[in-house]
Amino acid sequence: MSKEHKKPQSNSADYRNLTGQENIKKKSEKEIEDAEAVEENISLDEAMDEFAEIKKKANENLEGWQRCQADFENYKKRSADSQKDLIKYATQSIILEILPVIDNFHASTDHIPEDQKENSWVTGIMYIQKQLENIVTENGVEEIEVKIGDSFDPVYHEAIEDHECVDCKVDHKYKNKVKKVLTKGYKIGEKVIRAARVVVE
Repeated sequence: MSKEHKKPQSNSADYRNLTGQENIKKKSEKEIEDAEAVEENISLDEAMDEFAEIKKKANENLEGWQRCQADFENYKKRSADSQKDLIKYATQSIILEILPVIDNFHASTDHIPEDQKENSWVTGIMYIQKQLENIVTENGVEEIEVKIGDSFDPVYHEAIEDHECVDCKVDHKYKNKVKKVLTKGYKIGEKVIRAARVVVE
């Protein structure tokens, strides 16, 4: 009985096997690389999303800080304005208390006889009157200038009826002219703190 001899595998078969294994290996490596690339892209997208979120929150915090800063500056301005107004109103209140005293001094000094104006007591009174007037002026108070014959202005004048005007009573014909100044008027800037009391004809 003859023995069957196995033919040795050819080199070409070995080559095919080797090539197939290499192809499988390369395919596996490619798949791994693709997977890593996908993972890397996913990680990059997540990082970009996270960065965008952080940037958004940072901007929100910055805007919040800027609003707080603006609010604080407005608060400081309002406080400063309130303090100025408080000082202004307090000053105005004191000035309004002083003005009647100045009126009384004027009423006294305007009728001093000529032969007594050089007396020491008169000089003392005039000096006190001047001091009070200086205090008023130094606090921004100005006298409202009013002259006889000026047109009546309700902004600056407080009208007192002329009881001696016969035509005014009968015909109600008023000239709306200042006939006499009873008390002086004063203002701070453009604000009238006391109108001049005048007789109107």
